[in-house]
Amino acid sequence: MSDTSTRDPSRDALTAAALTSERIEPDENAWTRRLVLFLRVMAVLSILKGLYHWAQVTGFVGGEEEAFENQTMAWQTATIYFAVIELVAAVGLWLATPWGAVVWLTTVVSMAVIELMFPGIYGGSLVVVGVEALMLAGYLVLAWMAARERPP
Repeated sequence: MSDTSTRDPSRDALTAAALTSERIEPDENAWTRRLVLFLRVMAVLSILKGLYHWAQVTGFVGGEEEAFENQTMAWQTATIYFAVIELVAAVGLWLATPWGAVVWLTTVVSMAVIELMFPGIYGGSLVVVGVEALMLAGYLVLAWMAARERPP
């Protein structure tokens, strides 16, 4: 049998303090985890957008008048571009790779430019531009905060 009266109470206090301080200590990678979560959500959205563009190309959405072959060459080109690049961006975003973010940023800027500068292609919706700008701003804020967590 062991005698508990010979135990050092200061040692027990130090052990308890060490355990408590580990629990209170803030997570050092909280912004990085938020950034990765954001990238994964954007990856799912990119997959959905890419599949929607492929559905337009293959004729799964829209009627006879909206068929791919009945659209203008500019619309067809933009649709195929986004059908391919959105899915490539989705893979890179899901893996949280630097090239994935670059490809995704290219899609965001491309869509905004097409909507603003070439409204005849997709209709020039300012709502689409606003949503793209919000996603871009969200990414920039999260990337900035995640970069501040890690020392150079």
